[in-house]
Amino acid sequence: MGSIMKHKLKTATMVVMIMCAAVFTGCEKETSSDMPEQNREVMYQVSLLQGLTFGDYYGSITVEELERNGDTGIGTFNRLNGELIMIDGETYRAAGDGSVELVSDEETIPFSVVTYLDPDETRNLTGIQSYEELCEALDEIVTERGKNRFYMVRIDGNFNEINVRSVNAQDEPYEPLVDVLEHDQTFFDYENIEGTMIGLYCPPYMADLNAVGWHLHFISKDKTKGGHVLGINFDDAVLTWDDTDGFQTKLPQNEMFAGFDLTIDQTEDIKKAETNK
Repeated sequence: MGSIMKHKLKTATMVVMIMCAAVFTGCEKETSSDMPEQNREVMYQVSLLQGLTFGDYYGSITVEELERNGDTGIGTFNRLNGELIMIDGETYRAAGDGSVELVSDEETIPFSVVTYLDPDETRNLTGIQSYEELCEALDEIVTERGKNRFYMVRIDGNFNEINVRSVNAQDEPYEPLVDVLEHDQTFFDYENIEGTMIGLYCPPYMADLNAVGWHLHFISKDKTKGGHVLGINFDDAVLTWDDTDGFQTKLPQNEMFAGFDLTIDQTEDIKKAETNK
């Protein structure tokens, strides 16, 4: 009788364990299926470039949050403290003194554009003698693929010359970007340097939300030099091209941004900020 009772208890225990395992497994599957899939075909933008141009340098999201929305991109940091380069899922600052550092997850961002770089095309670029020639070569591919889409590119090579700039952290009250660039940007010229340019293309209808055309940032292979690209010269480089069909914007929640008159045409100020001309 005792052995029969032990057998029944053992059987009942096994049934309960199996039922519990089934319940927990079911819960795991339900939780997993309820989680939204990351859309890798979206250009994720923090704020508007026009807001940055007016002088909104207040960080509105963290680097940690930004990196949940892409692995490649460009931007700047709280207080306009340097140029942002996101590459291979890591975020770097090219500071106003020429140094480069990997930033912490807690650092905040007032403006950036990132996406997941899933290559749609790879080709060689050769014989580029200037920034204007580079943009012309990239624009030829835009013409082939369609001028009304968003593109993120990565250009890897050994560059004969590259001219970049960065900006020092600003103090309140913040000046408009073009005024800051009149007195507080620093230029750096590098020769025979291996590295990567990350570039963003925005279509013409984005004129009120970002800069139309190309915007490129550079970081050296050893992660010690970088900045906003103003000039370039190289014999050969590898272009990785990503078409992106979606666009998402996260707007700041501060009073300064809320009070801007964003209907004011800032085309010339943006052009000056992008090209320094």
